[in-house]
Amino acid sequence: MDLEKPPTGDVRRTAYTEERGGEGCLTVAIRLPVRIVALVLVVPVRMAWDALVAAGGFLGRTVFRPLGRAVGWLARAVFVWPFVGLWRYVVVPLAKAAGWLGLLLVVRPVRWVYRWVLSPAGHALAWCWARLVVPVGDALWAAGTWLARYLLVRPLQWAYRWVLTPVGHALAWCGRGVAWCVRTVVAGIAWAVSWVVRVLLVWPALALWRWVLAPVGRVLAVVGREAGDALGHAWRIAGRISLAVGRFLGTLLRWIFVEPVRWVYRTVLTPVGHVVRDAVLRPAAAAARGTGRAVRQAFASARESVRQVRADVRRALFGAPPPARPVRRPVDRREPSGAEARTLGRSTTALTKD
Repeated sequence: MDLEKPPTGDVRRTAYTEERGGEGCLTVAIRLPVRIVALVLVVPVRMAWDALVAAGGFLGRTVFRPLGRAVGWLARAVFVWPFVGLWRYVVVPLAKAAGWLGLLLVVRPVRWVYRWVLSPAGHALAWCWARLVVPVGDALWAAGTWLARYLLVRPLQWAYRWVLTPVGHALAWCGRGVAWCVRTVVAGIAWAVSWVVRVLLVWPALALWRWVLAPVGRVLAVVGREAGDALGHAWRIAGRISLAVGRFLGTLLRWIFVEPVRWVYRTVLTPVGHVVRDAVLRPAAAAARGTGRAVRQAFASARESVRQVRADVRRALFGAPPPARPVRRPVDRREPSGAEARTLGRSTTALTKD
């Protein structure tokens, strides 16, 4: 299918038609009805579309754009300008007045009270603290320290040295003796219990393990190992037998079913399929390809006809398009670099030799 538009102009159209070569009779026969259908259907639809586009552009320029400007101006007048005026002429002056009143009624009185009342009072309290409270506190601390040392600490030291220490040593000696007695009694009881447990439990269990359980376990281990080996040999022999039976059944199935089906497919179905392919399918495919090629050519011719009709209608309604003017490219007047100069020199030399 040809998706490119042919060049405009009579001479170019003639050259384009000559380049396409000869066309079939089916294409020539379909061309005129397709052009008539394009003239009856496509051209009115395109004209209606162009009219709608022009009407839309006219409405946009004359109605929607001025309406948008009016709506934008109304929105600014209703929503933006009142808030701007409120902020500029109400909120800002009130904030400045509130700041000035706060400075005049709060900050300056507080600063004056701090400078002339609180600061002198604080200095007076600091002087009283340094000159009166601190010496009195030091004297009271020294007196309390001396009284605590001679009325509490010294008696407690004497009681600890001459009363509590001897009593503690005596109690510690008694505790060590009691602990030795208790340790001796517990050790004797533990020795007796250990001998009883050893005689009544450990030695019978050891004899039972050594003379009964160990021999019986060895016998059971031998019996289990032999049984496992026997089962393994039986499993392998059964696998060989199963493999032989499976091969026999596979061979029997192949000779009864597979080989006859293969022979039928090879000697009957394959020649029949080749005959059907050569006699029916390939001619049908060739006919389908020829039909598709003819249909594509018909569609291409119809599309070409539609393009020509549209170009003729556009030329009849709006006139021929102005000729294209050649675009002059700016000349690069910068100095060539070293690589460009070498390339230019080689090309000049080659042209001179030619």
